Amino acid sequence: MSGSPDPGGARDAGQRQRIIEAAYECVRRWGIAKTTVEDAARQAGVSRATVYRYFPGGRDELVGAVVSWEKLRFFARLYEEVHDSESLEEVMERGIVFARQALVEHEVLQRVLQTEPGLLITKLTVDAGLVVDLVSGFLAPYLERHGLAEGVDVGEASDFLARMILSYIASPGRYDLTDEDQVRDLVRGELLAGIVAP
Repeated sequence: MSGSPDPGGARDAGQRQRIIEAAYECVRRWGIAKTTVEDAARQAGVSRATVYRYFPGGRDELVGAVVSWEKLRFFARLYEEVHDSESLEEVMERGIVFARQALVEHEVLQRVLQTEPGLLITKLTVDAGLVVDLVSGFLAPYLERHGLAEGVDVGEASDFLARMILSYIASPGRYDLTDEDQVRDLVRGELLAGIVAP
């Protein structure tokens, strides 16, 4: 019957999510390279066949799903942090401070970065374009409301800012991203210079 609940679909989604969370726990304990389908199955309390049912690509697909899940959790937290910002400058400043702190304090991410940076970078670059698109799409309305310098295109500006913000979050260079004054200087004096109308 149309519109009726789909308990089987919900059950499948719950089972898939349980396997992802189990695999995340395995990565937390042993890292990406040492996490196997068998480990994830054991942690989730299911058979290897069940894991392959939801992740027919095996270990690589499962690890990719774990990375994507954790990335979405991060962006949900980031949205909660900045969604009530009243200006473009505020959303960028609050977002950069939050994101850098979350990156530094993420136990699993820091461990994998230290022990298996190549593996993690490979997983992250698979959908790096999606991350840029998410940040760019979030910034675009703020850019439109703020007003742009003459000749600046909203789409190009939001894409540029998204890429620059992600770059600074990963590698701050001379800026201390825990210092709100330095973040303000970065945002207003460097990132937005020449993009927004004075």
